[in-house]
Amino acid sequence: MAPQLIYLVFLSLFAVLGSSTQNECQVQKCRHHGPAIRFPFWIKDRHQQHCGYPGFELHCTQNHDTVMELPFPVKASIKDSKLPFSVKFYIKDIDYKNQLIEISDTDGCFPGLLPVLNNSKGNGEEFINEVGTIGKIHHVNVVRLVGYCADGFRRALVYEFLSNDSLQKFISSEKGRCLLGWERLHRIAVDIAKGIEYLHQGCEQRILHFDIKPNNVLLDDNFNPKISDFGLAKLCSKEQSIVSMTAARGTIGYIAPEVFSRNFGNVSYKSDVYSFGMLLLEMVGGLKKNDAGGQDKSQVYFPEWIYNKLDQGEEIAIQIEKEGDDKIVRKLMIVGLWCIQWYPVERPSMKVVIQMLESEEIPSMPSNPFTSTNGTNTLATTRGRITRSELEVISESE
Repeated sequence: MAPQLIYLVFLSLFAVLGSSTQNECQVQKCRHHGPAIRFPFWIKDRHQQHCGYPGFELHCTQNHDTVMELPFPVKASIKDSKLPFSVKFYIKDIDYKNQLIEISDTDGCFPGLLPVLNNSKGNGEEFINEVGTIGKIHHVNVVRLVGYCADGFRRALVYEFLSNDSLQKFISSEKGRCLLGWERLHRIAVDIAKGIEYLHQGCEQRILHFDIKPNNVLLDDNFNPKISDFGLAKLCSKEQSIVSMTAARGTIGYIAPEVFSRNFGNVSYKSDVYSFGMLLLEMVGGLKKNDAGGQDKSQVYFPEWIYNKLDQGEEIAIQIEKEGDDKIVRKLMIVGLWCIQWYPVERPSMKVVIQMLESEEIPSMPSNPFTSTNGTNTLATTRGRITRSELEVISESE
């Protein structure tokens, strides 16, 4: 069987960095072009045990491959509990920043990729419950779970491998955007929206992602998008209109205002709608947001810049290659602006978002989301940007 790459994400892998990187804990490699091994990993016979985290011992083979062997059962299928076996991973690369391990030539484990719901606590029951929940998710636009490993704090989920990396890779450069083209970008936007709608309405329990962004949308061989990385997700019943949270979560720039402050409303599935709106504007803007008409970057908030341009009937310098592309671009921008309305009640549901994206007609412009409507000057003074100094941040006790 030909080698196949998969990605592995270990829960709590990098949570403890300690002070064990002393002089005797130098970075080691099994081969010259092999992965650099440092804390929390350690190589047997090359590092002292204190140089790494318990359970993350690696060793070098006679062929100078870097190997990790997990001495605990692996379930190859959520639905099939009759296939436990130990598994050996040949490590190709370790991305310490994003907490990913690239592996190949697995002994019996399906190829895959790993995001998760919340970090597990206690004796692991929460982790298993989340595995069972996400294992039931079956949608063409949500990454598929194919296996998991669990033994105490050593826990991992195995997801399908997607060869074209993330959407961010393509929209962050003019070359990448041209490669996809506006028709395909429009289809990708629609499919992402369908994936989010499925998480909100298509499962037994509603799943709120809380980290929708281009980096968390992966593309397969045919550039079909799949939502990934459920590390910040939260489960709730469909009847539950308000979600309780202990602290703000998400990626700055994509976090809905109400996640920071109750002044804007309650946290709900509409928080994902806001993040999706920012994703749409990112798809359109990409490099443009960095120069926003040549103005001072520190004074320009890109979504507001887009709104003003559209509202005043001015053209936005976006590369158009085919007839009809300008209509697609305008539609993506306007739908994005609908989604990022400051107050959740003013945002459309994902079902309505899909209808707007698939409609032949371009939606009407929403009201200006960057002006205050309740007498406060928070929005005006921040020019659409949320600053912690001016907002009442959600307390841990809520």
